[in-house]
Amino acid sequence: MSEDRGLDTTRPPQRMLRDAEPSELFAAIPQLGDLVKLRPRHDENGLHFLARLRASTTPEEAVTFTSFAASPSAAAGWGYECLRLMADHLQAHERPMMESIATWLAAPSTRLRHEIMREALWAPSRSPSILLALAVGWSTGGPAPNDPERAPPHKTPVALNSAVLSCLARADLSRRSFYLARFLDMAEALFRAY
Repeated sequence: MSEDRGLDTTRPPQRMLRDAEPSELFAAIPQLGDLVKLRPRHDENGLHFLARLRASTTPEEAVTFTSFAASPSAAAGWGYECLRLMADHLQAHERPMMESIATWLAAPSTRLRHEIMREALWAPSRSPSILLALAVGWSTGGPAPNDPERAPPHKTPVALNSAVLSCLARADLSRRSFYLARFLDMAEALFRAY
């Protein structure tokens, strides 16, 4: 049998969202309620709650909700796409980290995730790409080889939310609604794939 044979197999679909409905997610991860003031209705699904947040006076809360509702690895991919959309707003020194994250997203490995986390922890500032790197580091297992304990469930979404919103804050005020709309269009795709 050829070694390439394993590459032809179909992989199961990646889970895009956490299992919990919005009201259950608020109960399970209290940090979400600290960051999002609007509350889901008892029988409301994620897509409908996302639409209500998007139409609210603080549509940025839809970014926060997506950061928590998406599974950690899917959330990291969504956050990467948000920052990539605003690549002109990233500083030159942020690009190598974005490239490392892109490599990890294309072929996730524990070794690379640990390297990304180590670089992020020792970075001199918390830029959007570094915050995204922290989200990646906490996303799918222990943050370091000698620390097999998974991070608490709020760590990845809090870092991801900070990454996306801090990048959004770099845009001119006149362009922020454009970028936010694009972020949330991509977020809706996560909820529709569920």
